[in-house]
Amino acid sequence: MPPSAQAPLSPPAPRRSGAGQQGGYAKGRARRAAIIHTAAEHFAQHGFTSVTIVELAAACEISRAGLLRYFPDKESLLQAVLEDRDRLDRDRFQPYTRTPGGLGILRGMVDLAGHNELSPVLIALFVRLSAEASDPDHPAHPYFARRYARIRQGTAHAIRKARDAGHVRHDVDPDEAAVRLTALMDGLQAQWLFDRDVDMAHHVRRAILDLLTEQGRATFDTTR
Repeated sequence: MPPSAQAPLSPPAPRRSGAGQQGGYAKGRARRAAIIHTAAEHFAQHGFTSVTIVELAAACEISRAGLLRYFPDKESLLQAVLEDRDRLDRDRFQPYTRTPGGLGILRGMVDLAGHNELSPVLIALFVRLSAEASDPDHPAHPYFARRYARIRQGTAHAIRKARDAGHVRHDVDPDEAAVRLTALMDGLQAQWLFDRDVDMAHHVRRAILDLLTEQGRATFDTTR
């Protein structure tokens, strides 16, 4: 029949108010953050491969279908967990990047090592997943490969700047020192999981002081 003769359409459903939409968005963000937090705990304790979506959903007190509305598969949830860890590290480290001469970054490494002791779940997560991800077929393998390359490059850049400013000894090779400092920080995290008396910040600080000139040591202790 012609359009003019069609039965009237049902009245449109009332639109939700802006406040209602914002409340829904806030609840969704909170639920997503809770899922990421729970997944981080389970991945840290059991590893990525041993944990199932069903187990994660039960731990989050939602259905499997409910969890999959936020994350389509376990790999995407793992990616969200790793991105959340990166975001926390970036936010914590950002103030140190504003200190000129490269010493701020090196000082930040010491303080980050100390702060990490307050987050045993994150340390366990990183240690377990980085070991698992050494397998090229692991979904986090590309992430950790890029992350290590980025950390080494950033650390070497900071050491080079500090050397140019007279804070680091001229016989120090920035690239080699960056590899050693990265290995030290990761190795300390693994040891700390076995022995909480291991003072990670102390050992990182000593390793960095060994790279510095007398001027650099004096400046390093006043850098905040």
